Amino acid sequence: MGRNRVLKIGMLALLAATLTGCVERQIRVTSEPSGARVWLNDQEIGVTPCDARFTFYGKYDVRIEKSGFEAIHELRRAKAPIHEYPGIDLVATAMPTTLSNTVLWHFDLVQVAEQTGDPDAVLEDFISRAERFREQANDPGTN
Repeated sequence: MGRNRVLKIGMLALLAATLTGCVERQIRVTSEPSGARVWLNDQEIGVTPCDARFTFYGKYDVRIEKSGFEAIHELRRAKAPIHEYPGIDLVATAMPTTLSNTVLWHFDLVQVAEQTGDPDAVLEDFISRAERFREQANDPGTN
């Protein structure tokens, strides 16, 4: 009788292990125009639109480059959904289903102004780019 009971407990443990779910996390990067090369934490992930799986929520160093456009290099945050909070995450991963979370990041690329040699045009372009960078730095949605 003891051996039969051990077998039943073992089968229940195996069944419980196979019924547990998992959590899939990915970052999707898009740009306008598309076709820009993307790096996350100095690791190339592809050309926009592209996806990358990740393990941890938090800050990521993002770099976007496309010929003829200004390069973008900034810090973005991947925020955790409620089912990833401590305590709740144990219940979520034990559920017999797959939960997924996709963090969406979009970038608008700015075409590089042609250098005409006109000092006033170069200065004006420089000032407008500086103003855009200041706006990005003060935008709480990007950090």
